[in-house]
Amino acid sequence: MESPQANVAVEELTFNLFQRSLHPELFNIYSKRHFKTDKYEVAIWITGCRHVVSVVSGDSCLSEVISTPEQLLPQRGLVEKFKFSGPRSHKCTLSRGLSYMTNFQVEKVSKNIYKQTFADMQNFAKNRGMFVKFPDLSNNGLIPFCYVDFEARKSELHVHTFGAYPEQSTIIKTQSMFEVH
Repeated sequence: MESPQANVAVEELTFNLFQRSLHPELFNIYSKRHFKTDKYEVAIWITGCRHVVSVVSGDSCLSEVISTPEQLLPQRGLVEKFKFSGPRSHKCTLSRGLSYMTNFQVEKVSKNIYKQTFADMQNFAKNRGMFVKFPDLSNNGLIPFCYVDFEARKSELHVHTFGAYPEQSTIIKTQSMFEVH
């Protein structure tokens, strides 16, 4: 498996929301989880310092994707696409029974805060969530990583992610909620 891109400029990353599932062959998947509840099915993939989250309920699907400029993604089913240029909130209600909302922050942090966030996320992952680190791509003692935490409720999926980019001492934090009606 090839190494992930950890030195991509954060402002070049894009947030994508699809009204469809995406094929796993489009991505280098470093960790994945799949589970079902009574109302929906979930696939979570860590794709480098980025992620893909897909929620399927009946014949409806929503997929949240953080991607690099080089990532080949289909145009079919693309609902939203925007760059990580600062804090943002977004809400989307689909007529087929799924609602979605997200907000994210791009935080430039000190070396000490970066290291503490790395340690905290690695520690949290011992009990819940998914954590992937890329020590071979460390920069100035900082290791790129992705942490995805999720909570499946009866009609909702809550997802919190941290994607860390050491060359820029930057962490992208997302909070998303998928709701089944």
